[in-house]
Amino acid sequence: MPSLNVMALNDKNLKSLPNNVIVPKYDRKLVKTGIVHVGVGGFHRSHQAFYTDEYMGHTGDLRWGICGVGLREADRKMKDILENQDYLYTLMVKHSDGRIENRVIGSLTNFLLGCDNPQVVIDKMAADETKIVSLTITEAGYNYNPATGEFNFDNPDVKHDLAHPEAPRLVFGYLVAALKQRKEAGKVPFTIQSCDNIQHNGDVTRKILVAYARELDADLALWIEREVSFPNAMVDRITPVTTPSDIEYLRSEIGLEDKWPVTCEKFLQWVIEDRFSQGRPDWDKVGAQFVPDVTPYETMKIRLLNAGHTVLGMLGSLHGYKTIDECVRDPVFAEFLTKFMDEEVTPVLPPLEGIDLSAYKSTLLERFGNPNIKDALSRICLDSSSKVATFLVPTVVENLKRKGEFRLSALTIAAWCYYSAMHADQAGNALEVNDAMADELHELARQPSEGIPAFLTVSSIFGDLPKHEGFVADYNSFVDGLFANVEVKSLMQSVLQVVQ
Repeated sequence: MPSLNVMALNDKNLKSLPNNVIVPKYDRKLVKTGIVHVGVGGFHRSHQAFYTDEYMGHTGDLRWGICGVGLREADRKMKDILENQDYLYTLMVKHSDGRIENRVIGSLTNFLLGCDNPQVVIDKMAADETKIVSLTITEAGYNYNPATGEFNFDNPDVKHDLAHPEAPRLVFGYLVAALKQRKEAGKVPFTIQSCDNIQHNGDVTRKILVAYARELDADLALWIEREVSFPNAMVDRITPVTTPSDIEYLRSEIGLEDKWPVTCEKFLQWVIEDRFSQGRPDWDKVGAQFVPDVTPYETMKIRLLNAGHTVLGMLGSLHGYKTIDECVRDPVFAEFLTKFMDEEVTPVLPPLEGIDLSAYKSTLLERFGNPNIKDALSRICLDSSSKVATFLVPTVVENLKRKGEFRLSALTIAAWCYYSAMHADQAGNALEVNDAMADELHELARQPSEGIPAFLTVSSIFGDLPKHEGFVADYNSFVDGLFANVEVKSLMQSVLQVVQ
């Protein structure tokens, strides 16, 4: 078989790409930049950027191109790669039957690096053509205590930004500086749109931004509180980390040189409250859903999908599995997840108009089990301190109030304690632990679990859980079992105990 003629991904080569690669259906030279987006990672590129590309191709409305922004030196690699590719990248949609749909996304128009020149980013946000500033900065990036909802002013970067508002490090400083320009010019503010997996993500963004702004300028804070729109949204699309084999597949099988493609599942969902101050793309024409109140939808997704990921991530990691599909193929873990969703989550969910909950849960099992996604448990367990606090603990709290079930959650948190203490699975193999609180949790997890265990005293994660004797008793029992018999079978015994 003759080798393929490999082409670099750029505007010049778009028309020469193979027929099995979908390319933008619009003239990219005519695209205006209506959105500035902070946090151009895999999820943004598989979700909002995809929706926007689809929207522009479907409608011909080219006012909504996206200028990407990175704030840290670590974002330079992404900037350089996208810049060399004319801000194009390949989205590899992996179907469960093994088929891969390759699509070049053209909605990105630029990429600015804040650490090089903060003012350029601030000016771009404040520019007249910018209607929306959107965010995917991960749960940890919001710099707030999930248990109290309060902004963390002790963060050294926050202290720096308050002292040097002209050269911020964190996104809050950039947003406040750009909004200040808009206010002083007598202009309507841009909408701030969170696209992160945080319940009431718009409300959270509003609260922390106003708190930060109040420390700098009380009048500006009042104006932001009164004038700026922060629509809540629920976002969903499983997007694993790009691997070298993904890059090689495009090169050897398609003949396309893309230095940083994105892989994702076929499923995607975006439910958005329709509150935008300067207009927005009609994303609903390409599958998004605008609603008056996103709360029940985001609660469903966070408590089932995100918490389900965390449950399997912890248990699967300790058992020695590497990917989420391995966990779901194990009938014991699949039964554990099903029982968790049916008995602990479903009873505390609000009414969901237009949603078949049984079908949604079945779809989750199918999505998690997609053998072509290979979503790494190390990615799923990233920043677990934020994820457990946001995705899992609220369900436990509600079940404690209503005298519901919580033992599966208790085992998951006990497994996290072991994970945090040992940084290894139960066979002794090292695990990659990447969490802002990793050192603190490591020390607490290694302390004896008599009485109220030290691990549960982290109020920013667990709130008042240590006050509930029943939960603490189950948690301690599971922790004792995991640590007393450091073998894979001790975890499986605990799992089997709660599913039988």
